[in-house]
Amino acid sequence: AMRPRLQIIFQDPYSSLDPRMRVGEIITEPLKAATSMSRSQRRDRAVQLLEKVGLRASDLERYPHEFSGGQSHRIGIARALAGQPELVVADEPVSALDVSIQAQVINLLVDLQEEYGLSYVFISHDLSVVEHLCNRVGVMYLGRIVELARVEEFRKDPRHPYTRSLRASVPVPNPERPWQPAPLEGDVPNPMAPPRGCSFHPRCRYAFEPCAVERPELVQVADAHWVACWLNHGKGILGT
Repeated sequence: AMRPRLQIIFQDPYSSLDPRMRVGEIITEPLKAATSMSRSQRRDRAVQLLEKVGLRASDLERYPHEFSGGQSHRIGIARALAGQPELVVADEPVSALDVSIQAQVINLLVDLQEEYGLSYVFISHDLSVVEHLCNRVGVMYLGRIVELARVEEFRKDPRHPYTRSLRASVPVPNPERPWQPAPLEGDVPNPMAPPRGCSFHPRCRYAFEPCAVERPELVQVADAHWVACWLNHGKGILGT
């Protein structure tokens, strides 16, 4: 009962779309597995979804290799929506696209979210995309959430040192405001054998004794804002 309510949009549409199947088969496959729709009803639903994502009904008979990267992403989105999910996990859905195509796909995701009342778990390394699309942001390091906040707090008051470094890595398009990146030192530890204590402490310039001994848990530091950091008695970095 839970599975149809959860769907995923994959990072690489070419590897997630079966090259031997026509687009119509790809989109209707979830409907065959999870609904009692007739063949004609499934086809009508596929046409509706293709048109929602900006493609044509005639595209039902084409194969994945006949589409561009942006169009392939749209097919992946249509397939994810076929079962009318409540939650969609989007794994780097625009990372391989040109900027202009990225904007089209992102705007499509926003429109679909508003129309269908969807919730997204949006996985991305592109902070500008995250801030445009998301309401809340979770920052993960070596498989653990180190900070969770509303996007406004993430932008204005990041508390974890890793979050600060991520924010500082984004160039500022303002010639009057100097860009001050904060590059991390050292290498990323082995995620299969993470360091004792806070997994970020070997690369953290603020690290002190407790960081290497015990892993900090997420602590609420403001309304809807949590951070896992020993600095300032668990409140993370304070101020600018």
